[in-house]
Amino acid sequence: MTQEPNRAATMDKIVALSKRRGFVYPGSDIYGGLANTWDFGPLGAELRNNIKQLWWRTFVQKRRDMLGLDAGILMHPRVWEASGHVVNFNDPLVDCKTCKSRFRADHLLEEKLHVDDAASKTPEELTAILREANMACPVCGNRTLTDARQFNMMFSTTIGPVSESGTRVYLRPETAQGIFVQYKNLLNTQRVKLPFGVGQIGKAFRNEITPGNFIFRVLEFEQMEIEYFCKPEESPEMFETWLASMHEWVKLIGLNPDHVRVREHDKEELSHYSDRTLDFEYLFPGTLGWKELYGLANRTNFDLSRHQEVSGEDLTYFDQAANTRYLPHVIEPTFGVDRTMLTLLVDAYDEEETVDVNGKSDIRTVLRLSPALAPYKAAVLPLAKKPELTTVAMDLYNRLMDETGLLIDYDETANIGKRYRRQDEIGTPFCITVDFDTLEDGAVTVRDRDSMAQQRMALGEVAGYIHQQTRAGAVV
Repeated sequence: MTQEPNRAATMDKIVALSKRRGFVYPGSDIYGGLANTWDFGPLGAELRNNIKQLWWRTFVQKRRDMLGLDAGILMHPRVWEASGHVVNFNDPLVDCKTCKSRFRADHLLEEKLHVDDAASKTPEELTAILREANMACPVCGNRTLTDARQFNMMFSTTIGPVSESGTRVYLRPETAQGIFVQYKNLLNTQRVKLPFGVGQIGKAFRNEITPGNFIFRVLEFEQMEIEYFCKPEESPEMFETWLASMHEWVKLIGLNPDHVRVREHDKEELSHYSDRTLDFEYLFPGTLGWKELYGLANRTNFDLSRHQEVSGEDLTYFDQAANTRYLPHVIEPTFGVDRTMLTLLVDAYDEEETVDVNGKSDIRTVLRLSPALAPYKAAVLPLAKKPELTTVAMDLYNRLMDETGLLIDYDETANIGKRYRRQDEIGTPFCITVDFDTLEDGAVTVRDRDSMAQQRMALGEVAGYIHQQTRAGAVV
């Protein structure tokens, strides 16, 4: 599938909108920023929380076969030896001897030489291709790139008052290992039987060589991850079941299905722990193109067997029906909070030609976010900043906040047209206008973000309507 020629979103527009409206700010901005770190502003924080809450309700709270966990970021260093991260969690690095820039060798081959299978090649193979192409540094243009070499992506720190004598530990590069390490405690305390899963939302850290593309690839990110334990012979069936569930999630959050595809990993591409892996990929605008959004892997019993071997603890599952013990296999659906947020902003961004209040041609920017995920569910707007209107409007705002439990905006600055545009641009599904007729008939005008259609509604009906229309899966 190719990039749509009339698609409104570009990464530059999304970055500009994110800062202008308070979704995402550059990290350490007043000090010139820190490369590839970002802070989430008021609207970004709300959007992220809505994503996480919907994911948690969907995959943990509403399922009887799921448990929740919140494991720590710092873990015993032997965890990462057992998991293979100390040995295997590496990227191929090349440096420019002239300008000192650093690059992922496989990314250079993919982006500059269009090598499709670069990720599966050894550092020696990558070096040979770079040498044959006489690759120039993308930053300074000099042909002084070093040979490719492996670079471990885990951040390390020290526990103890003196770094020289302290214990070296790592910031976790994934949340999964916390679940595997607590697997035995979960079995002993939660009355669970196979198959069952554990969901977790938390921060992970990767010292990426070439992070970039806004919040797509960053040093610090948040994962929503599931480890689903099952009988070994049932793992292929469970894989397909979770694949269907992930398709339903993509539909639930409102992504355009034409912008999403599923790609199976080749055998040479599989991680050291995986028997089968596929990616949900999203078609980002511009040169970014198709990139991984979510992942689904069959980790077999690799992690449990490694932790059993290194820790000395018995992690087998006793199957009473079969009167036998075995290590379960694990299916792992993985979702990124940051990539979900970026994808939603890109997918929801739209521009349409319209006419302003003076009859002049205008461009309306609108974020067509799913109402369940939009930061504000509605905005209360008095038609004019007059006491008789603002008193009613503020009373309605307080009632909506109390009765719906949703986040509602209130705005009385600028003319009503500009306020509509402001709410459209941040994705607010409904605007509720209190006008002079409200003082006579006790009704307000409710405007739909996407169609701009307006309907008159009694003050007492507004809370129920907004609550109903912004629930997950509602047809608006």
